[in-house]
Amino acid sequence: MNPSLLNTEHQEFINAHLNSDITSLLLKGIPETTIDNKTIIEQIEAKKRCEKKLPTWFNAKQIYYPNKLNIEQTSSETTAKHKASLVSGQSIIDITGGFGVDCYYFSKVFKHVTHCEINTKLSQIVAHNYKQLQVDIINCINTNGINYLTENEQTYDCIYIDPSRRNDAKGKVFMLSDCLPNVPEHLELLFKRSKTILIKTAPLLDISIGINELQHVKTIYSVAVNNEVKELLWVLERDFNGDIDIQTVNLLKTTQQTFQFHLNEEAETEANYCEPLAYLYEPNAAILKMGAFNSVSNQLQLHKLQKHSHLYTSETLVSFPGRRFKIENIIDYNKKQFKRELQLTKANVTTRNFPDTVQTIRKKLKIKDGGNTYLFFTTLNTGKKVIISCSKISKD
Repeated sequence: MNPSLLNTEHQEFINAHLNSDITSLLLKGIPETTIDNKTIIEQIEAKKRCEKKLPTWFNAKQIYYPNKLNIEQTSSETTAKHKASLVSGQSIIDITGGFGVDCYYFSKVFKHVTHCEINTKLSQIVAHNYKQLQVDIINCINTNGINYLTENEQTYDCIYIDPSRRNDAKGKVFMLSDCLPNVPEHLELLFKRSKTILIKTAPLLDISIGINELQHVKTIYSVAVNNEVKELLWVLERDFNGDIDIQTVNLLKTTQQTFQFHLNEEAETEANYCEPLAYLYEPNAAILKMGAFNSVSNQLQLHKLQKHSHLYTSETLVSFPGRRFKIENIIDYNKKQFKRELQLTKANVTTRNFPDTVQTIRKKLKIKDGGNTYLFFTTLNTGKKVIISCSKISKD
């Protein structure tokens, strides 16, 4: 840390240039400062990224920021707050502390919180920021979290881990053993120190791969924010060997959509199929990530259009964890019929189990993006390719 960054003149400069062009700032230089331009620019870039993601930090005074990569990798306040609602107890240790957003929210439900961060500078930054945020129950330790658990026999109500992928782990598919720390390798130690382990992974992790690598998985949470899956949360409980509970949540501005099912039940459940009826339903991203396709049909008593289309329909309107639409028209996927019956030049286009891409469809049918009409290009159970024209039902 460079304490002079917190001087009034430097803080004023940073705040005054949050929306400035970074290239121009570098070219002009920063006058009357003893700090190099790069350091000031890093603060500007990092703070700017916190405006929506971490508003508590952004709006607090004298906050010191790490590089923007640390900000990109940290949990948002929205997901951190939700995460803290899933666990409870007296004590928790985060062995991969990072910028400390998760620990900040853990401190609101636990009495004792330990933040382990191997990077000395980052650990110092986090400790400083907690003081600015008036949080005094988080113990910041500059050390490797796994080593700390190995050298100390203290136990906790929960261990939290946010493993990072190694730089040499290539490709879209990865395993937990490709990450630091290697969680599967240290499970015996982790269960010695706590009955409950909470692991955060990127949505990229394949569920079946994660289950095969881990032990005693009790619950998996798929967490989306505004219909974009941000993280998967794995709850491991010592000696648990029952059915895995799947919980999905889509966190919206004023509400949240939830859906729950058991992993084994999904494979054993059969969906009901039929032609489109009066209403159409599109599951949110959290549900689609977890593959709750048959469970949605079974639990909500909805009909599925086709096994791979993942669109649902009903004659009467029901509450649904996703988007709901009133079906206005259904036509074959045919250019002449489209022009004759729908006569649209602007629409919102979605494809589900369809051979053509959205881009191809827009070019072929000359449809611009936008408007109040929603077109679903999909395949029915008969194999027919259709266009379902809908109006959106805004609220549940």
